[in-house]
Amino acid sequence: MYAIVDIETTGGNAGSGKMTEIAIIVSDGTTELDRFTTLINPMQPIPLFIEKLTGISDELVKNAPVFSEVADRIFELLRDKVFVAHNVNFDFSFVAHQLQQHGHTLSVRKLCTVRWSRKVFEQLDSYSLGNLCRSLSIPISDRHRAMGDAQATATLFHRLMERDQKGYVQQMLKKGSMDSYLPIHLSNTDVESMPNVPGIYYFHDKKGKIIYVGKAIRLRKRVTSHFSNNDVSKRKQELLRNVHRITYKACGNELMMSVMESLEIKKIWPEFNRSQKRFENRFGICSFLDQQGVLRLGIVKKKRNLQVHASFPLYADGIRLLNGISKEYKLCPRMCFIQKDQVECTTQTDSPCEGICVQEEQVEHYNKKVTNAILQLHETTPVVAVFGEGRDASEFACVLLGKKDFLGVGFISVKERKSSIKKLTALLEPQPINEFVRSLVLYYAEQHPEQAVYFN
Repeated sequence: MYAIVDIETTGGNAGSGKMTEIAIIVSDGTTELDRFTTLINPMQPIPLFIEKLTGISDELVKNAPVFSEVADRIFELLRDKVFVAHNVNFDFSFVAHQLQQHGHTLSVRKLCTVRWSRKVFEQLDSYSLGNLCRSLSIPISDRHRAMGDAQATATLFHRLMERDQKGYVQQMLKKGSMDSYLPIHLSNTDVESMPNVPGIYYFHDKKGKIIYVGKAIRLRKRVTSHFSNNDVSKRKQELLRNVHRITYKACGNELMMSVMESLEIKKIWPEFNRSQKRFENRFGICSFLDQQGVLRLGIVKKKRNLQVHASFPLYADGIRLLNGISKEYKLCPRMCFIQKDQVECTTQTDSPCEGICVQEEQVEHYNKKVTNAILQLHETTPVVAVFGEGRDASEFACVLLGKKDFLGVGFISVKERKSSIKKLTALLEPQPINEFVRSLVLYYAEQHPEQAVYFN
């Protein structure tokens, strides 16, 4: 059994908009069995452009039932049927969301007549409801009203049932079918052709412009998850409406995909990416003399006119850096504010601390060590290459942080794995460095020392 549905709404996404009208036509696949329609008071103003399009005004719906009054009836009509609509995910997102708000979970199969029409009636210029009806000589009246559009969709649905000689509908209704959740403009092939390997992916709009860049350990699984949930947020719904094509790049490993994602976001600035657009160094290591004349280091939030010796985006990055510096120059963890919960340094016996915290080390000697540590903080980033799995067994992925802020990214052959720094620099593609990537590579190198090679 099928329920052909059309709705009118106050806006384009179910998170903030509400239904103003709904029509449901129940069919067994060949014959109409029942129909239901009602205006709905959305309990919010109807925008003027919506009123001009549909003819549904605040005045028209002021005495209509609110959704709670018709929710049970709507649910009973839909709960054991295949939910059919022209651009099914739009209608379903509103209906399911508002039913959920009133205690009903709508868990049914979906069938999109746009995607189905593309398979059965190939090579038409347009698959909008109005243009399809013109192409197929389907009568349509009361356009942009729920029952008028539902009736046209039902006629199209029955026509598709008659003409579907290849059994597309059975394939589309199989559990897990991409046709039930992919955006109407997106081809199944774009997703089906993606491997489940680490990589980055691009969402393109109808003009081919990249509007979103993402990363994934398993590309196809991650991309599928964008579309297979009923997220009703405005941003998500806008993204789905604009996706026409997906491309990808295999990256071989997690570090490479994270680096490549950041580089692409910084280069393209896609409309729907938010993370990293405002990524900045919010913390820094500064120094000061305390009342005893001891030169101390500490992590602070960066402010204008505050001089810092090193900066980083995350507090954890600063702790990592300060820990390394304190061990290398035998600084006291308490004097560097790394250890905050003890009066005395508890690590003197098994750490580099030489006793400044208990007056066993001369202030002048300690301050000289801190000065040397500060000089190192002002030096360039360590030269390090991090190697990882490539796209196949014949290669390695490599990310190189070189001198003078050089960043090299790419893939090298197995025999080039032990190349000199000069050769690696020539083999890899230069990329613009950013603080997120710098922090990411250094942290990864620290956590995976077996994959890192440091150069003098």
